[in-house]
Amino acid sequence: MMIDAKNLIEMSNAVRATALRALRHAKSGHVGIALGAADIITMIYAVFLNPARDRFVLSAGHGSALLYAILKLAGYRVGDLDSLRRLDGLPGHPEFGIDGVSATTGPLGQGVANAVGMAIAEKHFNSDGRIYCMASDGDLMEGVANEAISFAGRYKLNNLVLLWDNNGVSIDGAAQTDINMAARMRAAGWDVRVANGHDFDEMYDAISAESNGPVFVQCNTVIGIGSSAAGGSRAHGFDLSDAEIASLIEDLDSVRGRELWGMIARTHATPRPRKYAVAPNPLLPDVPHFASTREMSGAYLSRIMSRAKNIICGSADLGHSTNVRVDGTVPITSNDFSGNYINYGVREHAMAAIMNGMAYSGLRAVGSTFLAFSDYMRGAMRLAALAGLPVVYVLTHDSIAVGPDGPTHQPVEQLSGLRLVPNMNVFRPANMLEVAWAWRTALSETSRPSCIVLSRQKIMRTGAPVWGYVDAGGYIIYKPKSSHIRMTIIATGSEVPLAIAVAHRLGTWVQVASIPSVAHFRAMDAEYKNHILRGRVVAIEAAATAPWFEFADDVIGIDDFGLSGPGDMVYRECGFDADEIAAAIRTKMKNVGI
Repeated sequence: MMIDAKNLIEMSNAVRATALRALRHAKSGHVGIALGAADIITMIYAVFLNPARDRFVLSAGHGSALLYAILKLAGYRVGDLDSLRRLDGLPGHPEFGIDGVSATTGPLGQGVANAVGMAIAEKHFNSDGRIYCMASDGDLMEGVANEAISFAGRYKLNNLVLLWDNNGVSIDGAAQTDINMAARMRAAGWDVRVANGHDFDEMYDAISAESNGPVFVQCNTVIGIGSSAAGGSRAHGFDLSDAEIASLIEDLDSVRGRELWGMIARTHATPRPRKYAVAPNPLLPDVPHFASTREMSGAYLSRIMSRAKNIICGSADLGHSTNVRVDGTVPITSNDFSGNYINYGVREHAMAAIMNGMAYSGLRAVGSTFLAFSDYMRGAMRLAALAGLPVVYVLTHDSIAVGPDGPTHQPVEQLSGLRLVPNMNVFRPANMLEVAWAWRTALSETSRPSCIVLSRQKIMRTGAPVWGYVDAGGYIIYKPKSSHIRMTIIATGSEVPLAIAVAHRLGTWVQVASIPSVAHFRAMDAEYKNHILRGRVVAIEAAATAPWFEFADDVIGIDDFGLSGPGDMVYRECGFDADEIAAAIRTKMKNVGI
């Protein structure tokens, strides 16, 4: 060890005192982890972490004061620790963008999966960087962490070290982790080591030993060590008196410890930032007159992947169904990480969180599943939007037209739910031009995730813009000969050909607008939107109706679960039939006197 155990104790106590000062000033936060896990994080930052090469992820994000304290002492520019948990100050859980913070964590388990994604990225870049992640009891109870743990074991990520702050306590009392966590980790393919989390020599031996797979270090600790609440659930939060916290700060503060951290700070080096790959812009492929948008997407993606670098596609065991396992993709395996395709297995949530980890490392990550299963991914998708990560989700089988698999697989509310996520692109293209625009936009983003929502069923080919622009998010795709427009039908995806069929039945006073991106269309100026939304506006989409009243006077959609049966029959049974819709519109127009 470069720094002996005696000095590490001084450094660790300096971290404790610094974290407690921030918590005392905030008058809220988590004291227990700041006291109990300080030795673990000190061991990593003082002995093992090479800032120019390695990364640390605090999955137990409630320990933010502990992380900010050690970053401050180690020379990172984290700002004023007295601003913790205050407006315009340091957030209560770590957020990417703060100097030294590798990932936005908070919801437990996410950081574990992020660390797995970072380890994958280091392997792909053929780097010798190591990823260190500290997790709490709560992290290891979460499903997303366990999905990621099993994935990491299968891929033998020997550049990943997961440190378990095993204090046996959570908010409601005794931690409800597995009865034998070590056995679970071994079964998942991890190399398990056990150490006293307050003994630097034991931790050094456990962390430094070589391994052929990911390393799990069970660090046995006492939550809130040294306080009156030590070892109990009281210690988890902020249940110590101000006088006791002040006394702890006085007892723990170490001039020698701060001096030693100063030595670390003087040698501090930051990693070189990695830029996201520039995606190629291929010509549009020819597609049949009838084709699903997932087929269109696959044809375009194939041209991208044949010449793209550092774009990693993947799927939760549905690559052929979602059309992302295309020509030009080469599988990543536990023996060769140079490829560009990952089979995540049936692990939707872990897939999305691992993608976030890869994006933090500079890879463009694309993951796919069925739209209905995006619900399993939402925690990680929300964090991608919050952190500004340009990951891409390919979400197919996008409506009740999925058919025979029934209502469990037929999304209804997912589209509107995804559109409500701040800083999230949601594309539902209707033709090859819109598919290509969605991909080009998604792969040129640097600070926003994108959902590309695609159909399983084949739809009739639709034309190019008659008026307006695809990149405006909405444009006129069908315009009648008459200049007197009394109605505009707006639609997305597979309902665009249906809307055109309805317009043909109604007469020369109806135009049709395709709106592949509601957010992009919303951002246009009033003059553009008013030219698109002429006359009475009717929206048609095989999804929840309520959000469309932002633009439409009437909405034809579905506010119930679907049916099991052939897709075209389910589609018609749920009201998506051109004759039926045209008749309903005529009746409505007559009733309102238009």
